[in-house]
Amino acid sequence: MEALTAKDIKTADQAKALIQQRGLKHVKVGLTDIDGVIRGKYMSKAKFFSALEKGFAFCDVVLGWDSNDQLYENVGVEYTGWQTGYPDAPVRIIPESCRELYDEPGMLFFLAEFAGQAEALCPRGLLRRVLHKAGRMGLQVFSAFEYEFFLFDETPDSVREKNYQNLKPITPGFFGYSVLRNSVHSELYQSLLDLSETMDFPIEGLHTETGPGVLEAAIDVDEASLSADKAILFKTFVKTWAQRRDMMATFMAKWSNDFPGQSGHIHISLRNQSDGRSAFYDEHAKHGMSDVQRHFLAGQQKFMPELCAMYSQTVNAYSRMVPGFWAPMDATWGVENRTTALRIIPGSDSSQRVEFRLGSADANPYLALAAAIGSGLEGIERKLEPEEQVKGNAYEQTFPPHLALPQTLDAAAYALQHSDVAKDLFGDAFVKHYASTRIWESQQYRKHISDWELKRYFEII
Repeated sequence: MEALTAKDIKTADQAKALIQQRGLKHVKVGLTDIDGVIRGKYMSKAKFFSALEKGFAFCDVVLGWDSNDQLYENVGVEYTGWQTGYPDAPVRIIPESCRELYDEPGMLFFLAEFAGQAEALCPRGLLRRVLHKAGRMGLQVFSAFEYEFFLFDETPDSVREKNYQNLKPITPGFFGYSVLRNSVHSELYQSLLDLSETMDFPIEGLHTETGPGVLEAAIDVDEASLSADKAILFKTFVKTWAQRRDMMATFMAKWSNDFPGQSGHIHISLRNQSDGRSAFYDEHAKHGMSDVQRHFLAGQQKFMPELCAMYSQTVNAYSRMVPGFWAPMDATWGVENRTTALRIIPGSDSSQRVEFRLGSADANPYLALAAAIGSGLEGIERKLEPEEQVKGNAYEQTFPPHLALPQTLDAAAYALQHSDVAKDLFGDAFVKHYASTRIWESQQYRKHISDWELKRYFEII
């Protein structure tokens, strides 16, 4: 019998066979929390085999605390908390998510997702429900994520010793698309590309962006659920890869006042399940846009302001949304226009798509993709029409107030909390829980006294 590989695994029996084949005593399992952080553990072979068949239990506190392990309190989070005693929640393993671990030769990694009552809040489960809706409409969704991230010659200890100030990027200066930089540091680039191939989130393009030590990686297109898996694994294991090499990678939306923010752009296309052809492409239509793509675009545009908290989930994400820094201010669209929130990319049956440009690099890919797809599907169902196309520099133009995006996480959270379309798409339980977690995040920021405030007010006021 030919030896199995991680990419071959589709069933629980195949996962067991591969583990037996390698003689592994343990494997690694992880699931994604609300903020897009993978939480997990090593699991013994016997426990894992049992979990493949019956599921296992994971403390539901990971749905009840923030990215800094601080418990949500007094913001309306009801699913879990001191009042429930933080019990275990059921979890199921996803056998087909099996991955090799790049820096742990022979070790395997599996994604998992919440089940039972917790499934209503599970980011991966949320995306799956949106994709089921697409399937009922006779559509299959494909997507691809692009991420910008900075690399630093720092360690978790050194950044704390420096109080996150005066950090040293791996290279100085502004060298966008630099062959000089990727040639001088070719071993680093090759190692990152090897990581992406080994862990099955292959990179289609990797280059420097404009700014010291910043890279952009475009992950290959795939069916939407697999695409989101690749995105979450990419972000997690790029950080792991960097720290094992005495570097740090950050996916903060904006880490410095001096440089542009970091995006998490999403390319989306639809295909008809009936014949496999693009649902977005019409060779006889203007810009190749089919009626389906036009309605999809209109839904994304119309509902973008009220779903903004799912694309820009941190306080920091709103620091990126300023004029001239490659992030949209309004729910606008254009053809091959990178100053708009939605960029139509004309092409062919295989390449016609929309690029969703609002998402920041720090966003949970499952939630951002669920919102980007779900809003588009609403547009198709309602046969919505987009507003006038933007031509030229969107930053220099004025748009109707209803297209304005929230300028703070607080405002975005309250908009989501009162969004009927969000409740229809994602369920009342998720909307209430997630909006409350964003209000919590905003409150933590407001408790903080910044260096700017001290310098401005300490003496003179």
